[in-house]
Amino acid sequence: MEEFPLKIEVIRATNNHIVELADLFNQYRIFYKQVSDLKGAAAFLSVRLEHQQSILFIAVNQATGEAIGFTQLYPSFSSVSMKRSFILNDLFVLEKHRGQGAAQLLLDHAKSYAKANGAKGLELSTAMDNKQAQRLYERNGYERDEMYYHYYLTI
Repeated sequence: MEEFPLKIEVIRATNNHIVELADLFNQYRIFYKQVSDLKGAAAFLSVRLEHQQSILFIAVNQATGEAIGFTQLYPSFSSVSMKRSFILNDLFVLEKHRGQGAAQLLLDHAKSYAKANGAKGLELSTAMDNKQAQRLYERNGYERDEMYYHYYLTI
């Protein structure tokens, strides 16, 4: 039986964490109705880390060493403010570990990292029906964009 509350450590991921990350990333993609592709997940994350195209943090259960969640930040820039920004593209915690603080710790680490790197802020999006995530983000000061429409071109 698991001890509560869970003791969680958040660490910055490296290519040494690809196996755990790929499993979490694959489950994240399945949550968003994508077909399971563990090999593709590992390859995608490996390239991101190898080319320093994203920053990944992993939440680890200290008692078991199990990776229970992750977040991924993509560097970006704001032309208007002429400052760095980060896109918090992914945040995921295994269902059985939700509600125990892992998502909050991951958000805290993302914010600290962005601040330490002189970023203007963090941008994220989530599914319109993901009310639990929306509540978490709003509790942390994220504001829903009411000023701009966001568009996307599929190629």
